[in-house]
Amino acid sequence: MNNEIYLDGNATTCVLPAAIDAAVQAMGERFGNPSSTHGTGLKARAMMDEVRQRATRLLGVGTGRLMFNSGATEGIQTAVLSALVSLRERRARGEAVGTLLVYGATEHKAVPEALAHWNRLLGLDFELVKLPVDGEGRHDLEALRELARDAALVCTMAANNETGVMSDLAGIEAVLKYAKALWLVDCVQGLGKLALNLSATRIDYAPFSGHKLYAPKGIGMLYVREGAPFTPLIMGGGQETGLRSGTENMAGIAALGAVLAALEQGGTFRTHGELQGYRAALAESLRRAFPDIVFNAPFDKALPTTLNFSVPGLSSKELLDVFDAANVRVSAGSACSAAKAAPSYVLDAMGLPEWRSSSAVRMSFGPLADEAMIDEACARIERCGQALRSAGLLSEEHADAQALDGVLQLSAGGVHTWLVCDEASRRCVVIDHQDEMSERIDGLLRRHGYTLAARLCTREGSSWPVDGDVLRIGGQLLQRLVLNAGQLAYLLGDGVDRLSASEVAYAFTGDAASHELARWVSPETLLCPAREAQNACCTSLRAEAQLARGSYADMQLDSASLEALLLSHPNALLVDVRERYEQAACIPGGRAAVSVPLSRLADELPGWLSTQPQVPLVFFCRSGNRSAKAALCLRRLGYASAYTLNGGLALAADFGVRHVSLHELM
Repeated sequence: MNNEIYLDGNATTCVLPAAIDAAVQAMGERFGNPSSTHGTGLKARAMMDEVRQRATRLLGVGTGRLMFNSGATEGIQTAVLSALVSLRERRARGEAVGTLLVYGATEHKAVPEALAHWNRLLGLDFELVKLPVDGEGRHDLEALRELARDAALVCTMAANNETGVMSDLAGIEAVLKYAKALWLVDCVQGLGKLALNLSATRIDYAPFSGHKLYAPKGIGMLYVREGAPFTPLIMGGGQETGLRSGTENMAGIAALGAVLAALEQGGTFRTHGELQGYRAALAESLRRAFPDIVFNAPFDKALPTTLNFSVPGLSSKELLDVFDAANVRVSAGSACSAAKAAPSYVLDAMGLPEWRSSSAVRMSFGPLADEAMIDEACARIERCGQALRSAGLLSEEHADAQALDGVLQLSAGGVHTWLVCDEASRRCVVIDHQDEMSERIDGLLRRHGYTLAARLCTREGSSWPVDGDVLRIGGQLLQRLVLNAGQLAYLLGDGVDRLSASEVAYAFTGDAASHELARWVSPETLLCPAREAQNACCTSLRAEAQLARGSYADMQLDSASLEALLLSHPNALLVDVRERYEQAACIPGGRAAVSVPLSRLADELPGWLSTQPQVPLVFFCRSGNRSAKAALCLRRLGYASAYTLNGGLALAADFGVRHVSLHELM
């Protein structure tokens, strides 16, 4: 397995080796409880005090308070609770307080969720108001000026986690100069990347999280300005001078201390100028790989460690998949599920077009990056661009027009579109077309020189291109079938004039229940539904009848059980169900595997199902989701020797593959 290039630093980072050593020492030589008064406890206390003093210097805490906690989410909860309890007490005394809880429209979800939670639990009935941002992602200071007089609490961030856009903290402070509102600034992305002198500002609360800068998960800090109201979130033994009870996470504190020492002493992390150079190199490679790329935030307003971009015609899932195939770890700029990516609320707030918001990708790195890593990342980025070009997803000029014949499945948003393609006549029928796939399907047909014979729908009202109920596609017949309640189905198979049940190889059933087809198809006919909720790929009447009797306990293979299976069955086939552009982005390894993308699985099923004796088929993909669908489909259709690599390539060590044709393995 090739070394991964980790470009998701805004999500988390690896742990600095010196931090690991410090944590081990804290669990070994300095294992004491810092609240104990004996020598072992005093050693632990001294270490903790040293880390706090270092953080105080680095962050400019001054006369404010700095407590250790579990991370930024706890810090945000504590800060919000402290502010709202104080506001409730002041209001109960008859003091005038604001009525608005103002938060930036691009804030991390932890902030508005905490505001709503404590506002409800404390019964305050304050109004939550989003502070808009401009097209560059910076807060609208004029809007803040209008809200400031009635604001009780204002929440902004130092730098955005999705775009890297840095807030104009000085501008916000100027607007709030005469306002009575308390001010919370989420500094999670700023640690080690922005110069901070908290006591010189009006900021009341500032949470930090260690794992964003090479410390372990589970350790963080909260700054509280001198005089700012405070209510502990956790009560108990009075640790952290009563600010946060619970025995301190000494290993985490020691590790964080090592990171802070590296920051203070210099020499470990790259300079701001070096980081800007790395970003420029990545951006240039991205432009070469994706000539039409659009960057979603201006570089001069963003941290030098973050790039957020969209590529016309490509979804975030497609980009993540091809990068992951090349062992480049990035993340979607929006919430992404197996069904469909939701638009990024951050980019929506910036007023960007929906296609950019829903297809955004974030590439981020930390200040520990070096030139060798960036150079390798650039090379792999350009390899990914070439893989997508070869698949015709970026341009058709250099597309590798592999054979397009038989049945092809395209899915989006849990809905299936089916293509019936005939290579000899260069004709294609599209069944249950989805508008969002129009460009993709048109490009696919154009690249292969196909004409569209018909665009059909399994719902009532679908047009039909010929007289009668039979359309010939090359050497096969496609027969229209009218079902109850206005449902349509289409039968595909070899026949002369009409198809008998035994001649139907595929039935495109739409939303129809399988039993409605019983008169027209055989028990082995492959039924192709319109929705993933019905089936992820294909089923059959026989499979549906035996569904409850199926046993799939042994279907999932881990690395060890895979090796055992391959040892006992040398003829087993490894089947890569990733898309071909993902496969092209991989650097070839040692294991031989055949390429059958999940979108082409339906076309391969008849051949496998007719094979006796059954050859063990081990499906794999990036994460195990697609391969599980393929293996489950085969198992339900009666192929007992179908398996999936659990967790996919992400969990399999040293699983490099080279793709070969099926006849090379037979």
